[in-house]
Amino acid sequence: MARVVLKNLNKKFAETHAVKDVSLTIEDREFVVLVGPSGCGKTTTLRMIAGLEEATSGEIHIGDRRVNDLPPRDRDIAMVFQSYALYPHMTVYDNMAFGLKMRKFPRREIEGRVRDAAEILGIQDLLGRKPRQLSGGQRQRVAVGRAIVRHPRVFLFDEPLSNLDAKLRVQMRVELKRLHDRLQATAVYVTHDQVEAMTLGDRVVVMHDGRVQQVGEPLEVYGAPRNRFVAGFIGSPSMNFLETTVAESAGALYAEAPGIRLRVPAERSKRLSAYTGRPVTLGIRPEDLCSAAGDDSPGFSFEAVVEVVEPLGSEILLDVRAGNASLVARVSPATRVKPHEKIRLAFAPERIHFFDPETEEAIPLSI
Repeated sequence: MARVVLKNLNKKFAETHAVKDVSLTIEDREFVVLVGPSGCGKTTTLRMIAGLEEATSGEIHIGDRRVNDLPPRDRDIAMVFQSYALYPHMTVYDNMAFGLKMRKFPRREIEGRVRDAAEILGIQDLLGRKPRQLSGGQRQRVAVGRAIVRHPRVFLFDEPLSNLDAKLRVQMRVELKRLHDRLQATAVYVTHDQVEAMTLGDRVVVMHDGRVQQVGEPLEVYGAPRNRFVAGFIGSPSMNFLETTVAESAGALYAEAPGIRLRVPAERSKRLSAYTGRPVTLGIRPEDLCSAAGDDSPGFSFEAVVEVVEPLGSEILLDVRAGNASLVARVSPATRVKPHEKIRLAFAPERIHFFDPETEEAIPLSI
């Protein structure tokens, strides 16, 4: 396998600057996920690694080689596309073997590689079938198998699960993770689904407007987002945001908004004191809000009106209105509340986030 290094990578299409100064190192045998909304530049970045798009500027290194000027076939990569791209008139075996045949591999080696890949993916019994005789999940396995037989240095995945139904996507995520653990391959995976990114990646690269916003392990990105975009994009349901003003009273700091007055814990207020009298954006995740009794959590709770109740079995999502703000709370399934009723919600003080409203960068809450 191989290390992949991107240095100040840029891509322009006419007047559109799709990828902007992307620098990233993907270590040997690492599974890295590029995630972001449609149009953020993640697929274009992947296609430049593959050689399907020419970089406007910057460098791409795979292993110890600069590959900018190499055609895709010479980069020693294998790509799994969003569409399965299987030849409908060929059997599963022939689809998996086609690339090796085109490269003039010996027949016995082709057969060995196809059989090994089929065993890894559990599709040994499907080798004689045509694609039309397969389910969506089986077709996806064949597409992955076609990449595996290449024995490439780097695997590239372009939203390979987006055509599958929700249950099958969960199953295939688990299988891809097992496959990576077994092959110990370097893999770059593109998706717009942040749940996929969190569950699959050793590291997650969050992109927006052609730029890398944050790189880190999934829980690191989730727990310490670098800016408001990352905070809102990672997590489902997404983080709640409140436009507040920092006020000081009796030596304590408060974040105030119409109908809401929340105390900032003393140990987290040192950096925030510079914003006294100024607006800041407060962020709190739905799972960090819970129902509270009337006098519980003084300073760390507020009253809200329930607008929508979404029972999900293991949890309940409450869409509530507090003052002028609409929020989502993830509460225990034992919570009994109906629309239009009032509820008191408490937040976990150590889990709050603050963002500068102008730069949208996170405000560090510890020295």
